[in-house]
Amino acid sequence: MSDTPPDHLSNDPKSPFFNEPALERGIGIRFNGVEKNNVEEYCISESWVRVAVGKTVDRHGKPLTMRLKGKVEAYFKEAAAD
Repeated sequence: MSDTPPDHLSNDPKSPFFNEPALERGIGIRFNGVEKNNVEEYCISESWVRVAVGKTVDRHGKPLTMRLKGKVEAYFKEAAAD
């Protein structure tokens, strides 16, 4: 796996953008220069993140999310295993 995180990544297993190997390495997200820990999904090329809104969940138990636009920087927290 390369040292560049995917352009679009989601932590929902039902999403087509779910990538388990990338999530196992740990992804860090900087949004507008601020470290975010509650990101559910992001897209670097379209400059948006989807963040959880408090502890509120929908009827399926998934967190309610809000899409924010701005500068997105993604990085791996752990180095690639050779």
